[in-house]
Amino acid sequence: MINFKLRKWRDEIRVKIKLVSLITLLALVLTGCSFQNKPNRADAAHKYYVEKSETSKNNLNVIPTLFFHGGLSNYHGEENMVKAAQEAGVTNSVIRADVDANGKVKLIGTIPNNAVNPIVEVNYRNNVQLDFKENGRYARNVVQTLQNEYGIKKVNMVGHSLGNTSIMYYLLQAAHNPNLPRLNKQVSIGGHFDGLDFKQLPIAIRQPPNLRVDNEGKPNKMNATYREMTKLRTLYPNKEIDVLNIIGNIGGNSDGIVKNASSLSLEYLVAPMAKSYRVVTITGKNAEHGQLTYNKQVEKQIINFLWLQ
Repeated sequence: MINFKLRKWRDEIRVKIKLVSLITLLALVLTGCSFQNKPNRADAAHKYYVEKSETSKNNLNVIPTLFFHGGLSNYHGEENMVKAAQEAGVTNSVIRADVDANGKVKLIGTIPNNAVNPIVEVNYRNNVQLDFKENGRYARNVVQTLQNEYGIKKVNMVGHSLGNTSIMYYLLQAAHNPNLPRLNKQVSIGGHFDGLDFKQLPIAIRQPPNLRVDNEGKPNKMNATYREMTKLRTLYPNKEIDVLNIIGNIGGNSDGIVKNASSLSLEYLVAPMAKSYRVVTITGKNAEHGQLTYNKQVEKQIINFLWLQ
């Protein structure tokens, strides 16, 4: 029991160090720079590599679930949830999609012909991508690579923290592209849609002061990123996607890193068009932002929502 508590304490310390480092890095990189700068003409062709559409090698009738990790993390941050799904018997196939800094995707492992609810652990080599449009492009390249390889027609997506920007900007770019697989179910865990409340961050991604949301999730103030995402109120596929929004509250309407108001602002962006939208609030010490992906309640909610409903 003592060893377990020590390990858990060390994990919590590591999470806090990572988050502080992320905030510092964001502030250093973005100070004096415009948010979401466009690449110059010289490197645009190389940087914006996009997977080409190909005739699929297989035609699997499955819906893979893609897990997107948070900032300064990697696919290891997804493994606990994936292991829970394996132990629950809802999946028999797990592969990894490595995405390099240019967006090129390498699949590690193979989805077999008898796959049931395959899972794809997405791993970004650039895990502090400050251009959220690039996060969307990374996600699109993963989806298109899976389509090229397996002929998939639908996907589920799960995002933790910064991983949610991959999902939202993927939808901004590809929601109505008839040549890409459709999003079937979306899970947000600790999403900071209307910013993070840290004064070190640039105003474009900082949570506006005194942020509140109304009964429909509409925030009283919107940062630049959120205003861009409001395009989803019309772009979001109509009555096609089930959405689960998981937030943590350790007290003070916050998970310790993300204020609940920022997480709850997802509703205003997607609920009018979503097939269904539901919020689950996790409370207690294990509802802390970095612990949400290790929380048994979160695991159960994800498994039931994605595969048992």
